[in-house]
Amino acid sequence: MMIRNRMKALLMVGCTLFLSCSVTSKIDREALVMRHNPVLKSVDPLTSLSAGNGNFAFTVDITGLQTFPEHYAQGVPLGTQSYWGWHSFPNDSNYLFDETLETYDFGHGHLESYPIQVRESGRRQNAVNYMRANPHRLHLGTVGLELSDKEGEPVYIENLSDIDQRLDLWTGIIESRFSITGTPVKVQSFCHPEKDLIVARINSDLIFQKRLGLNLRFPYPTAKDTDDGCDWNSPDRHKSKIIRWENSELVIKRDIDSTCYYIQICWEGNMEVLEKEPHYFVLLPSSKEVKFTVEFLPSLPDAPHPTFAESKRRTVHYWKHFWKSGGAVDLSGSTDKRAEELERRIVLSQYLTAIQCSGIEPPQETGLTYNSWYGKFHLEMHWWHAVHFALWNRLDLLERSLDWYAKVEPVARKTAERQGFEGIRWMKMTDPSGQDSPSCIGPFLIWQQPHIIYLAELIYRQKQSEEVLVKYKHLVFETAKFMASFAFWDSVNQRYVLKGMIPAQETMRPEETVNSPFELSYWHYGLSVAQQWRERTGLEREPKWDDIINRLSVLAEKDGLYLAAESAPQTYQDSRFTSDHMAVLGAYGILPKCDLFQGETMRNTLNWIWSNWNWDHTWGWDFPMVAMSAARLGEPEKAVGALLMNKRTNTYLSNGHNYQNERLRIYLPGNGGLLTAIAMMCAGWDGQTGDTPGFPKNDEWNVRWEGLISMP
Repeated sequence: MMIRNRMKALLMVGCTLFLSCSVTSKIDREALVMRHNPVLKSVDPLTSLSAGNGNFAFTVDITGLQTFPEHYAQGVPLGTQSYWGWHSFPNDSNYLFDETLETYDFGHGHLESYPIQVRESGRRQNAVNYMRANPHRLHLGTVGLELSDKEGEPVYIENLSDIDQRLDLWTGIIESRFSITGTPVKVQSFCHPEKDLIVARINSDLIFQKRLGLNLRFPYPTAKDTDDGCDWNSPDRHKSKIIRWENSELVIKRDIDSTCYYIQICWEGNMEVLEKEPHYFVLLPSSKEVKFTVEFLPSLPDAPHPTFAESKRRTVHYWKHFWKSGGAVDLSGSTDKRAEELERRIVLSQYLTAIQCSGIEPPQETGLTYNSWYGKFHLEMHWWHAVHFALWNRLDLLERSLDWYAKVEPVARKTAERQGFEGIRWMKMTDPSGQDSPSCIGPFLIWQQPHIIYLAELIYRQKQSEEVLVKYKHLVFETAKFMASFAFWDSVNQRYVLKGMIPAQETMRPEETVNSPFELSYWHYGLSVAQQWRERTGLEREPKWDDIINRLSVLAEKDGLYLAAESAPQTYQDSRFTSDHMAVLGAYGILPKCDLFQGETMRNTLNWIWSNWNWDHTWGWDFPMVAMSAARLGEPEKAVGALLMNKRTNTYLSNGHNYQNERLRIYLPGNGGLLTAIAMMCAGWDGQTGDTPGFPKNDEWNVRWEGLISMP
């Protein structure tokens, strides 16, 4: 049995590798990337540019640094964030997580407790508010230009002229040029590929005139649900102290309540250092050109940074290697008027997800740019952030974040035990500790549960190694154990049902929801893959898992359309069920075909959604989900049309970010979803033959691709 399955897996990978080479001629990757370099000629708060390495990122304004953060606060803010940068306000009232719990009986045969966001006033609400807002991600500080006019008065962003800024995607370097009263300023800035290190070079005659220097400003955190994390009006609540200043190095210690971190600034040449006011430091160079580095560290630095030249060399090497390896898609030969915009989104999404979403922990939905949901990450979104890394042949960027699951497994196991289930139950909205955040929705979601199985399977499909099986099998099996425990046996109808949860389409209540379609299909897929892993590791198949796979409820339908849930027969008459995520299409789009549904009924459902859905109440990842479903159903025109549908939440800014609304000006699950859909539309999926099945077969689309991996 084990040998036979191994042979099947090898055949599958052989097919995958064949697909990944399906291109007629080699793509000029440098030309592909460079034609989509963002170029800015004016100030727009939504067009700020970022540099980063997955674990650390900083975002700059039109000056190439963070000179005018207030001007960008309501646009794409000028964040400086690292995976390790978290803070909690003092818990003076000794609030406990257990105070947030509320008990439910969903008919699983036992009571279940969940951390709930309550509305009544009193200690419990205060405890909920504290646990929800803490810990929160820190803005570590801004690094900007200190500018003054000839009279010594401050220069404002409106005083800049001759603006020319561009991000060189091929090298990862941001080049910024502008003038102040006719005097040009040139700034080159970038991020070290391995360190939390900002690197920059400034050239201007204004330096000689003592009208241009460098400033560092440090805010207190706000702990608001969504903002830039900068409270500039509480100087007495934190400390910023110079603890070392010698030669060409300065070290500042930051104390924010119980949080402590350090900033090390190194420069070439002479520099005068001033403390202008609390938390506001000014560095004044004496030569026309200054090169400097600023590193943010969780512990006291013990060595200088690499030089500007060395940092630049490593950065350029990193980005050239990034673009030369992995997948590529070239649409330049297409005459469809939408092709250029689609290619732009593809290229910029690769860059943004690499710098924002490839760290050692799952990312928040706004990455390392500004805080959403207090800076916490949402595990149900990890699929959208991470799957594309595997399909674009950048497996290392996926694997970085998976060790976190093993780290927080004891917390996930405790959750399952508290609720009366076996195995491990993964949290939804969380932080590095793995603690589930109180919410009226989040704790009831279940579609994040099979993600670790799906992600581990993607890794195994490419590596086919015993090391992968050994590393992830425990998480795969324990996750499947919870899934099997959660499936409830309906003795009347002789089937397994899913209930007592909120589905991916978050418009339903947990007390009412039974058998939502995407979750049913994901349970079928996750348990089926877990069984394959048992066989690969020499274990017998788990009988209960097979029983669930074979007797799981089929997708409920009415009038030839699949419902949002079996408990929602009014799906297509009630606007509550025709807004938000059309998650029913995820059952055959995100996931492959299974025995729980019929393709023709799913096609009817796709067509109804296409014509009737409330598209103005959707999210960025809904469009690639529709595209993947359309591709599997043989509707390539709809697949392309979904990715380029003219809707607010499908807007991609000039910097490549997926705009949602005034609150979520960037939304990285949309970028990741786009890349996943494109990989699938080019390289296909298991059991599908032919090249670019997700694109129309006409003279208007000439799709060239290489290095992509087919989808399950």
